[in-house]
Amino acid sequence: MRLSVQALARLMDLSAVRADVDETELRALVAEAARRRCVCVFPMPCWVPLAVASLADCPEVGVGGVVGFPSGATTTASKVAEARELLAAGVRELDMVINVGWLRSGHDQAVLDDLRAVVAAAGDVPVKVILEVHWLTDDQIRSGSELAVRAGAAFVKTATGWTPTGATPHNVALIKAAVGDAAQVKAAGGVRDLATVVELYRCGARRFGVSHVAGARILDECAALPGGAVEVHAPVN
Repeated sequence: MRLSVQALARLMDLSAVRADVDETELRALVAEAARRRCVCVFPMPCWVPLAVASLADCPEVGVGGVVGFPSGATTTASKVAEARELLAAGVRELDMVINVGWLRSGHDQAVLDDLRAVVAAAGDVPVKVILEVHWLTDDQIRSGSELAVRAGAAFVKTATGWTPTGATPHNVALIKAAVGDAAQVKAAGGVRDLATVVELYRCGARRFGVSHVAGARILDECAALPGGAVEVHAPVN
């Protein structure tokens, strides 16, 4: 199959979720997403109202919010309150960090309850569960993915981007095998070029979290190919 540059943009969340992101970068993020018609932008929570206002005339591009970011170790009540505040501010998606410490400790019921509380608060808004795979074994990745599905998550996501590793073919394939068709996979953390996107798509990723700089580079790479499309030899789920 072939993915056009326009179709590729609709698989990309442009993110600016570092601690040092300022208003200049936030506005550049929003402008790039609007120009490319990417599916969503993800700022840090304090910037959500500005992002929503800036994209008021561009309904194709949604604003997402991050919950329990970046550690996942805030209380469930805090995560629920954060989710509700972000929803009230106008976000269309939520990316929630799993409680990594609980998952590593084998406290599966606590993890499940934490996830379910945020999914319930989100209502019809899709929740993506971030595993932060850098800190997890393969068994923990599988367990976290299965718990996310049981909680009703729409996506399982590899990483926040705050750790040294994240979206690798191994990790994406492992999550995809664990979730099957019950949820989708978002690849984030280290996705910086078109070759990586294609490889991860083949492994099962159907959404990609990238910076606006990397996103522009990836889409420009695709646009420069014959017909402005890239060959991807994998079925679309």
